[in-house]
Amino acid sequence: MAKHDVVMPQMGESITNGTITKWHKAPGDEIALDEILLEISTDKVESEIPSPMQGRVEEILYEEGETVDVGVKIAVIETDLSAKPSGGTSKSNESEKTEKKEEPKKEEKSSSPKKTSDSSESRSEGRRFYTPLVRSLAKEHGVDLSELENIEGSGAGGRVNKDDFMNYVENRGSSSSKVQSSQASQKTSSAPASQSSFDHGDRVEVIPMDNMRKAIAKNMVNSKQTSAHVNSVDEVDMTHLVKFREGFKEQFKAQEGFSITYTHFTLYAIMQALKEHPMVNSSLDGDNILMKKDINLGCAVAVPGNGLVVPVIKNADSLNLTGIARKVNELAAKARSKKLTMDELSGGTFTFTNNGSFGTLFATPVILQPQVGIMACGVIKKRAMIMDDDSIAIRSMMYLTHTYDHRLIDGELGGKFLATVKSKLETMDPESLF
Repeated sequence: MAKHDVVMPQMGESITNGTITKWHKAPGDEIALDEILLEISTDKVESEIPSPMQGRVEEILYEEGETVDVGVKIAVIETDLSAKPSGGTSKSNESEKTEKKEEPKKEEKSSSPKKTSDSSESRSEGRRFYTPLVRSLAKEHGVDLSELENIEGSGAGGRVNKDDFMNYVENRGSSSSKVQSSQASQKTSSAPASQSSFDHGDRVEVIPMDNMRKAIAKNMVNSKQTSAHVNSVDEVDMTHLVKFREGFKEQFKAQEGFSITYTHFTLYAIMQALKEHPMVNSSLDGDNILMKKDINLGCAVAVPGNGLVVPVIKNADSLNLTGIARKVNELAAKARSKKLTMDELSGGTFTFTNNGSFGTLFATPVILQPQVGIMACGVIKKRAMIMDDDSIAIRSMMYLTHTYDHRLIDGELGGKFLATVKSKLETMDPESLF
């Protein structure tokens, strides 16, 4: 036999785990090379994972809804289709076998009626397999393992996952609810405050976080705990770029098939500024500074219903303005259709986010680890400005925020980098860049 382990892939440079959202195959199913095996969700993306080879699914080790660390084995594929199936189903299979081996030891000191009861429960468990997560939830909610047979599973091979179990608990009969309530009342009052249940009242809708939102929350808190965030803000006169774009956008769209935006101009200016201030394009590894020779620009893309993803423009310093625009358009389309690859989500050295597209005046974003800086632009608005000759003119102004890690980037460098981006935008000759 030739068995191949399938491990949890790394979906991005800073991603340490992923949540299995759907298995497309069950144990015993044959699968072709590059056929979709499962779907995975992280804080950055939801991806379909293809099979690395042709064969037969021998084992599925984690259930839908479970979060698994990168590099951990999640399934086994047998490439020799002539081999006899091993009958492996899930990691709970092995744990249940172990428990059943231990049961006779307990029964030796038990009465005959007790043996009958245990035997019945074992047969009930034997009809279906339950992951440690479901078994733990069952114990917590006072649900007998035999009662799990009443739950219709929506997971691979009809298995019960966390959502199936929680839906069942919420719709249990009143008598079962009373049992659950009684058992809950027996718990001690020493539980941490974070685990307490609050009576929100019937005027509050409680919406559980999905896996992507949970991961985003975790990573944002981790970034704040890791980096000493500092924000520097300046305003940029975008008048000449606004006028140029208004006169050029139809020609550009006819030529390229998509619209030229202020994001493209800003990314180009950031790329030029990073060449002049390479320390901003670095990262920290303990007490070591890692100077990145490649400029890989991350550009945040809003995905409706799924938060933000940050695809990366690799080697942005080798592209002209049109090249950057093309790459942004390509990556944004793939992000919204959930077609981004792992390579397109990793390796970023600096990130940009356009909060102005939502009408926001300015923002103070959170650094994407392990980078040491992120830049945000706000909405472009016309304002009355006092010019150098003391005249008053109507100008199209935009706020620009540079958020940087003060462990490495001091205020002087952070301010100079911001000033360079501002200067690049205000003095840019767009006609020469197309």
